[in-house]
Amino acid sequence: MYAGGPVTALLPALTAKVRHTAHRTTCACGSEAVLADRDDATVIRHGNIVAKAHAPDTDATELAARLKVAAALPGTLLPPLGETVTQLHGRLVTLWEAGTPVDRDNPDAAPWEAAATLLAGLHKVPAARLPHSLPEMRGPAKAARAMGRMRAAGPHPAAAPVERAWATLPAWARAEAPAPSRKHLCHGDLHLGQLVRTPEGQWLLIDVDDLGLGEPAWDLARPAAWYACGLLGPDEWTRFLTAYQGAGGPAIPAAGADPWPALDVPARALTVQTAALAVAKSVAEQRPLDEIEQAVVDACDRMAALPPELAPTSTK
Repeated sequence: MYAGGPVTALLPALTAKVRHTAHRTTCACGSEAVLADRDDATVIRHGNIVAKAHAPDTDATELAARLKVAAALPGTLLPPLGETVTQLHGRLVTLWEAGTPVDRDNPDAAPWEAAATLLAGLHKVPAARLPHSLPEMRGPAKAARAMGRMRAAGPHPAAAPVERAWATLPAWARAEAPAPSRKHLCHGDLHLGQLVRTPEGQWLLIDVDDLGLGEPAWDLARPAAWYACGLLGPDEWTRFLTAYQGAGGPAIPAAGADPWPALDVPARALTVQTAALAVAKSVAEQRPLDEIEQAVVDACDRMAALPPELAPTSTK
């Protein structure tokens, strides 16, 4: 499925690379697709191999460190096909085994328990076990980048409540200071699109671009924000939360205690991030906000009137 984006010399070069790699293994030719072609990522699948060209500003040393960690945690993260990063037309490129993504047309089958269990396992990995030191988890940096995109897009009436909600967040959630808690291994950009199922039926986390050390509650923030905005049902939220607690995840207290003091600030930050991107797209496409986009902007308006909970701290 083509996801849109600029067509440049990168696309045919990346296609040639993934074809070459696939043909060195077992390849079911004819199954080729551009999965994404955006400014921040171009992803092509050929047979059972996926090639990804990372964002132009990706740091090669940091990406290499993240690949080493993914290779060392094969039951949690999809391991790369080699830890060597190559370059094509100025972009860093990595290779991966293809998996089956979450079926967006069957929300009842969404693997909330698997996502939560994988996250808990990731968060519990001791820093001493990591094969390479890692930089900060990039979740807050992505939120700040979304605000930058909104501001650069131009004026929009919905920008004001988003700015007000952003101003209520503590400095660490705006990527202006380190997180106040102990550092845990975090994914940094968790949503259901970051899971694939292997041919053996195992769910794994993908996309290591934001992997790093930081506040683990950030990885629970997107479903928490969706739930708070009314975009995720209570049954799905309870399944996710219960599975994370059952797996001993350190981001929130064990079952029976209120998880929101830990989740409140990250969930607010993800709500602001989502709203900022929605406003930026609305300006760029010269269209009004849709129903879901308006819902997250309305949530920002409510958030701006209420102070956030205390900054989260890890519970383990």
